[in-house]
This record gives sequence, structure tokens and C-alpha cells, in this order.
Amino acid sequence: MAPWTTLDIPDLSGRTAVVTGANSGLGFESSLALGRAGAKVVLACRDQARGAAALERMRRTSPDADVALVRLDLADLASVGAFAETYRAGHDGLDILLNNAGVMAIPRRETADGFEMQFGTNHLGHFALTGLLFDSLSARPGARVVTVSSQAALMGRLRFDDLQGARRYGRWTAYSQAKLANQLFALELDRRATRHGIDLVSVAAHPGYAATNLQSVGPQMSGSGLMEKLSELGNSVFAQSAADGALPSLFAATAPGVGGGRYFGPDGLFGTRGHPAEVSFVRAARDPDSARRLWSVSEELTGVRFSALDAAG
Repeated sequence: MAPWTTLDIPDLSGRTAVVTGANSGLGFESSLALGRAGAKVVLACRDQARGAAALERMRRTSPDADVALVRLDLADLASVGAFAETYRAGHDGLDILLNNAGVMAIPRRETADGFEMQFGTNHLGHFALTGLLFDSLSARPGARVVTVSSQAALMGRLRFDDLQGARRYGRWTAYSQAKLANQLFALELDRRATRHGIDLVSVAAHPGYAATNLQSVGPQMSGSGLMEKLSELGNSVFAQSAADGALPSLFAATAPGVGGGRYFGPDGLFGTRGHPAEVSFVRAARDPDSARRLWSVSEELTGVRFSALDAAG
């Protein structure tokens, strides 16, 4: 059987997708592929200048694509709320939500709402966004929510007594925790949608080792020129392209027959590169008690509830 590529994406005419972090890397490549397949794509970007440049580049590359730019800062719940309100006002439903944006291994910073930046952006921002768009997703049978995780989740542990790393912070510890939270969220969303009979597909994906600017942000923020150069060297020598790294997310978002509660990543070289295939969630992500506790904490911290999933059932 031939490996799956973007040429295998079915016709997405009439469908709408939201991609977070769409201005570069995996988000840009995912948006470009979805637009070429006929979807109307909303580029959800924090930096509007970079978002506008990505939008222009996308239109030059694929002039027939229906793409639009809307500001979204996942590190600010007010911005998440404003984005959701803008989206709902202009659309009658949502077919694909690709929770792609993220930060990795940065020095400790806080979001506008006082959350540790990696947990706040990678998990809480996407939790809130999904909740605020849930009615739009529910309006489209078979809508898909794809949450991008990482192999770093294997090292993750949810420290419920110090989720924000206020007492003890390690940049990779915080990143791993956030990526584990992504997997727990994807699985718990699938469980709740299934329990309530809602036709929604919640899955997760990871890109392997893909060459994006994600690796260089931490060293830049730390002022480490050496680490920045080493990151660039690793990207050029060992990493697969961003376009290849986006394939698992695109497969999860578009391939026929994808069911909820599944996880996709590259199939070669210890999961760092290759063609998209189903892979296993890390063991800690398969703990439903932790998932339920994380969900409850996330609702409390963000103030966002999935009302359709609250009723007994």
C-alpha cells in the first residue's frame, strides 16, 4: 500500500477548518494543504504581521484557496473568547479544529491570566478554544478536533499540586507535562462525546522531529546563541521537513474512517520521521481518572465549560 500523502486528502469543498499557529511551520503547511483540498481555512495567529505574511504567501502559492486571517493569542483567554465570538458570528459550523500552536522548552513566563506559559498556551488555551467552539463543531456531523502532542509526553507527569511550576520549574518538565495534557484532553473529549452521543471525532497527532522555528524560540528567549545554533544544526541535519511533519495531523483531520480516541505520528526511525500511521498513546495518557481531574481543573482555571457534555449521560 502506497504511503499516505497530501494527494490523498479527499475533496473538502464546503468544509471549514480552523488552524492555530498557522503562520509558520506545521500550522502553515497544514493550512496550505487543507486549502488546496477545497476547505475554507481560518488562520488563527497571534502575530498579525506574520499571519498576514503567511496569508499572502498562501494566496500566491495556492490562489484558489479560500483562506482568512483572524487574531488568536492562546496565552490570553480574552483573545480566545474574542476569536470564538468572531468565528461564531461569521460561520454556521466548524468541520475541523486543528489545535496545533504551541511553545516549547522556554524559560518560565506567565500568560495574561497568570498561567505558566507552556501549560497555559499548549493546553489551557486550546481547551478553552475547543469549548467555546464546541457548538460550532457539534453543528457539523463528524467534525474533527485534532490536538497536536509530542513524543515528549512520554516523559510527562501531571503535577496537580504545582501545575503552574510556581514552586519548581524545569522548561522540559513543563513542556512534557503540557504535551501529556494534550493527549489526556483528546482522549477525555472523545470519551465524553461518545457518552453523550455527539457525532464528534477527537484525536491526537504528533509530528516526530520536524524542522520548524519551535526549537529555536527557547534558546532565543534564554539568550543562548550556542543552543540556538545547535537547534538550527539539528533541524538541518536530522529533522524532516515541516510539510512532512504536518502529515500525521492532516491524516487525522481528513482521512476517511478515522475514529475518535486515536493517535497518529510518523512510522519510521523511532517515530521521529516517516509516513503517518496510528501510534500508541503514552501510558499516563490512558488514565481516565487523571483525564477527568485535568478536565475539571481546566474548567476551573479557564472558566470554560462544555455545556453539551455536562448533562448526565
